[in-house]
This record gives sequence, C-alpha cells and structure tokens, in this order.
Amino acid sequence: MKLTCLQENLKRGLATVSHAVAGKSTLPILANVLLATDGGRLKLAATNLEIGITHWIGAQVQEEGAITVPARLLADVVGGLPNDRVTLTLDGRTQTLRVEGGRFVSNIKGADADDFPTIPSIADREATTSLPADVLRQAIEQVAFAAATDESRPVLVGVLVRLREQTMFMAAADGFRLATRQVPLAEVVSKPVEFIVPARALLELARIAGEVEGNVGMIVTPGGGQVLFHTATTEFVSSLIDGKFPDIERVIPQQYATRVLVDTAELAKAVKLASYFATASQNAIKLTMEAGGELGPGRLVISANAADVGDNRGELDCMVQGEGGQIALNVRYLSDLLGVVKTAQLAIETQSPQSPGVFKPVGQEGYLHIIMPMSIR
Repeated sequence: MKLTCLQENLKRGLATVSHAVAGKSTLPILANVLLATDGGRLKLAATNLEIGITHWIGAQVQEEGAITVPARLLADVVGGLPNDRVTLTLDGRTQTLRVEGGRFVSNIKGADADDFPTIPSIADREATTSLPADVLRQAIEQVAFAAATDESRPVLVGVLVRLREQTMFMAAADGFRLATRQVPLAEVVSKPVEFIVPARALLELARIAGEVEGNVGMIVTPGGGQVLFHTATTEFVSSLIDGKFPDIERVIPQQYATRVLVDTAELAKAVKLASYFATASQNAIKLTMEAGGELGPGRLVISANAADVGDNRGELDCMVQGEGGQIALNVRYLSDLLGVVKTAQLAIETQSPQSPGVFKPVGQEGYLHIIMPMSIR
C-alpha cells in the first residue's frame, strides 16, 4: 500500500473513528484502526464489537493494500505533523506503516488486516428511511440522556426507536424520567419496525451527525441484530438490545390541573441558583405555581432548602392556567432537561404533588419530557 492524503483530512478521519476503538479488551487488535485503500479513497475503520465506525477520505492511491495499526499512536503521530500532505507506505513483509509528513518520518508496527473483525456495511442495501443530520442529532440529544446508566435492566440503557408510516418515534426512560420525541419523515416507511439502540451508541452517532450536512440513512439488518446509519463519507453500525421496552404510553398523563408557561432561560438561571443548595438536600427542588389575579400574571417560585447549608428562593412571572400547586423534583433531572430545550418558552403541566411533572417546549411539536415527583417533608 502506498498513498498520499492531506494531514487535515487524515487527522479528522482518525478522530471520527477513534470513538469506536476499544479502550480495554481481551482482543488487542480492537485497539487498532484499519487502513485500507478503497476505490481511490482511504478507508479508516474501528470497532469495539458493540459499535463500528467506517470513514472514507480522499487520497492519491499508488498501490493498493491494507493494514491495522495502534489507533492512539497513529492519531498522535498524524496530529503532530505539519498541515500538509502525508504519505503512507506499507512494508508488507514486516507489516510496518511508514508515515511521512514534512521532514518527519515515523515507522509504526502493525497487524494483518485479515485479523480485523468484519464491520457490516450498507453495501447495496436500501435504506429503511433517512432524515436530515441536524434533525437526527437534536432528536438524539433530547432523548438519549434520559436512558438509565444502571445495566440491571438492559432495555432501559437503550433508546426505543419506532418507525411507522411517516414518523420516527424515540423514547428513553430510567424509571425516574421519560423523554419522547416524534420526528416526521419525508417518505412513508415501507414496513413498520421497532428496535432498541444503546443510548451511548446513539450519542456517538449524534456527534457524527453534528459534523455533516445532508441526510443520514438508516438500515436495520434483516436479522434485526444491528442498525446501520450512513452519510456520504461515514458509516456507523451498532448492535441492538434484545428485549421489550416498557409500555410508556400508560405513564404519560392525559390531563392536567395546572399549566404554566415560563421563560426557558429565566427558569434555567433560577434552577441553577437553587441547585447549589439542592445538592446538599437529596437534590430536591420545589416548584410552586401561583395563579395570578385579574390585574397581573401568575408566579412560579423555585426554592431549595438544605438544613446544614441554607436556602434559596427565586420568583418568575409566568402565565398560570388552573388553581396552581406545588411539586418537588430532582434538580439534576430538571437541569438536564433545560440543557436540551431550545425554545424561548417551556410549558409545565402538573396534576398534584404526587403526580409526574410534564414538560413541553412551546413551539416545538413532538417533544415530551416527564419527571417523577419527589416526596419531601
């Protein structure tokens, strides 16, 4: 193998696939990255057997070939080279990759490419659906953080993805909160499909989607064990979680006693201030909704009290429908939600102190977030 490419492109490509490199594994080759010529381009690939990322960059190929080399070492070497052309030359006899850039030369010992695990490819498969990269990224970011981190219930560390007709539905829950998002699709899905993707895999996909333009295609393998996503230059594959996702529809309240419309940015500031005190008191924060009189708006009071630290109270003007009320929530869950809401206003719907709080960004259809209440004395 011998080829020349731009240092900037190689550096970016290695950064893209590096997130699939295994940190610790009984298979040493999983710490390597595969480099292979492919139709006048250089293919970079990495996998930890749960996810796999393949990325292509432009190159001038003089000799075909393939090799795997330690991913971190290669990334460090390429990152230290001048922003110019880089030449990669493989000595097939010694399995050594020569990396030349500017006046620098490095020789990296590698391993045979045939020993590298096969990563499923889209090949000639027809995409199940596709959607804009920025829409997919936002949907993942608004849902995946609500998935569980405790693997005692494997399905809850994943995100439910349901494709039906002209809609993609995503949901994640950890037993204390639930996030759902519906996204309209440009075309009708030929066959309904439902699967569970590990949340951490989708967050990696969101990172990739944030760096590309255009559409991202989605393909579920015939056996249903993997899902593939692809852009013009990158393919991402993830194993799926086997199991049945909880019936989330039954926990979504269908009515409310009090509804508040509040400024998102102002609420975020108030919650952040209260969090300094809530963290010393089981992370509990109180939201008190007070209906306004005939001459003025309603009021939302955000408060936290820690016996050994002190207390905090903030007041916000807002629109209140209903009689008002109070609910206690985990401040970390509320902060996580406010971090992904991009609309100017947020609607908060409650029934009673013992019922879940329902949050809906005003002006963005299809997103719903539920936080279970806390019991505080």
